[in-house]
Amino acid sequence: MMNGIIFFKTRKLAEVTAFYTRTLGMSIWLDQADCVILKKGNLLLGFCQRDSVDAQGMITIFTENRDEVDQIYSLLRERADNAPVFNKTYQIYQFFARDPENRAVEIQWFDHSLNPYRSGSDLLISRRSVRSFTSEPVSDEILHRILDSTRYAPSARNSQPVYFVAVRSEDKIRKLANVRSAAAPIANAPMALANVADPGISRRAVQDGDIAAYHLLLAAWDYGVGTCWIADMDRPEVKTILKIPDHHYISTVTPLGWPAESPPIRERRLVSLKNL
Repeated sequence: MMNGIIFFKTRKLAEVTAFYTRTLGMSIWLDQADCVILKKGNLLLGFCQRDSVDAQGMITIFTENRDEVDQIYSLLRERADNAPVFNKTYQIYQFFARDPENRAVEIQWFDHSLNPYRSGSDLLISRRSVRSFTSEPVSDEILHRILDSTRYAPSARNSQPVYFVAVRSEDKIRKLANVRSAAAPIANAPMALANVADPGISRRAVQDGDIAAYHLLLAAWDYGVGTCWIADMDRPEVKTILKIPDHHYISTVTPLGWPAESPPIRERRLVSLKNL
């Protein structure tokens, strides 16, 4: 796997660093005195103090949603070349601005699904339980990509006891959503997905199934697909609906679809660590 950094020469290292961190929300990834490397998502952007300036090309930063573009525009209004507009050719919502050394900066949002782009840390931090979905179906291609990533979850002795049941029947989705009150979000999605482990393959089917289910939630979010952990679905009525053997273990039945909401990051407790 390869990684990369885009570097620019600058005469105003402190001012440029402040612009990209304070206004565009980038963080300092590495400070090397005369060279500062900034990070936002999977973008690494370096600026080095020199006697000349690199101002060619364009720096493009894309956001998670349309509202973020408008929020950034409100901060860059005086530097912007235009107000945000929708570009039908590329299906993006965008505007252009200039940084302190007149580099072109594009801020945009893609109005369509994307292949994975999040860094590992962003994926872990940004995953949220989604309970509201658009009516757009998740294609078989995207579903198989998600499951292909999920199959790399660890399991006892690499036994790989997990399999999946995709549910697109409106009748079955309605029945699953009515199993318990917490399962109601299933009815809001175009499909549901059951994560099942076979104890005949692994003696640790519960643990293997649960860790694979969390891999599933992360893999789905890597493609921008929303999920919601629905617990306590290892029930006889669920197995009857989905034709799953009684002795198999259901970790979760999650709704699966394109999010119609962007749940905020909720406050988290501080890390509790005991040293022995």
